[in-house]
Amino acid sequence: MMASERNAPDLTGYTDSWQRRHLLDLESLSADEIRTLLDVAQELKEATEGCRRKLSLLSGKTCANLFFENSTRTRNSFSLAAKRLGADTVEFGSSGSSTAKGETFADTAKTIEAMGVDWVVTRHSTPGTPNLLARELTCCVINAGDGPHEHPTQGLLDLLTIRQHRGTLEGLTVALVGDIAHSRTARSNIWGLRKLGAHVIICGPPTLVSPRWQELGFEVAHHLDEILPRCDVLNLLRIQFERQNARPFPSVHEYAALYAMNAKRMRLAKDDILIMAPGPINRGVEITPEVADGPHSVILEQVTNGIAVRMSALYLLSVADDRFRNQA
Repeated sequence: MMASERNAPDLTGYTDSWQRRHLLDLESLSADEIRTLLDVAQELKEATEGCRRKLSLLSGKTCANLFFENSTRTRNSFSLAAKRLGADTVEFGSSGSSTAKGETFADTAKTIEAMGVDWVVTRHSTPGTPNLLARELTCCVINAGDGPHEHPTQGLLDLLTIRQHRGTLEGLTVALVGDIAHSRTARSNIWGLRKLGAHVIICGPPTLVSPRWQELGFEVAHHLDEILPRCDVLNLLRIQFERQNARPFPSVHEYAALYAMNAKRMRLAKDDILIMAPGPINRGVEITPEVADGPHSVILEQVTNGIAVRMSALYLLSVADDRFRNQA
C-alpha cells in the first residue's frame, strides 16, 4: 500500500447518505447536505496535510474544466483538487475552441464528455447553464459560476473558513458588503449562511442592494459603519464593473469612503472579527492593504479551503455517480 493510501480517511459515514450527482447551487441543498460537504472537506484537508499531499481516492477518473469566462483561482483550484485525489484533468477554454466556429455550448460539452470524463466543471456568463448541462450530460456537473446566479464552491469555502475559526455558524452575524447585484458569490453565501443558522446582513449602495432581499427575510443595510460593531464576519465583495452597463455610484473614491474596510473602521469592529474577500481584491477600493494583510484577514485561508471543498465535491459526487450507475 502506498503512503498516500495509508492516510486516506474513512468517509463512508458521509457517503452513505449523499445522493446528489451534481452540484449546481446552495439554494437547493439542505443544511445537512451542506454540513456533509464541509465535513468531508475538513477530513480531506487534514488527510492531505493542508491540501498539499496526494491521495488515490479518485484514481482513474477525469475532470474536465469547461470555462467560458476568465478564471484563475477557481479553475486552478479545481485542477489541484482533482489531482490531489488522484484524478486526471482536461482544461478547456472558449478562446480558439469550436464554439467560435458555431458549435453550440451543449454540443461542445457532449464532445468533451465523449472523451471519457467523469465530471464537467463549468463556468458561463449565462445563469442556468450548469442546470442545462446536468440535463444533457450523463456525467457529473459542477457549477463554477453561472453569471450573477451562484458559485456554490465559493460559498462552501467561505462557510468552511468561518467554521474553522468559530466552530459553528449558528448565531453569528455575517455581513456581505458591496456589489450584491452582480455577485454569484453573495448569493451562494446568502443561502448557505441562512441554512446553517447565521444572521445575514446584506450591505451596499442602494443601486447594488435590492430591497427584495428584505422581503425574503434578510437584513438590508446601506451604511457599513452602522452595522459594523455587530458583525462577527465581513465578506467584502469586489465591484464587478465588467457586468455593469452604467456605474452604480458616482466614483470609486466615494465607494471606498463609504464601504472600504480600513484601519479606521477596524477600530469600530469586534476584536475577533474575521475579514474575508472572494478575490480578486481591489486594494484601496473594497479593502486597504493593512487590513487585507492584517491579523484579522483569512483571505489566503479561503484559497486553501477552496481546494478542500472542491475535493469534497468531486469525491461525494463521484461516489453518488458510481452508486447510480451500479443500480442502473
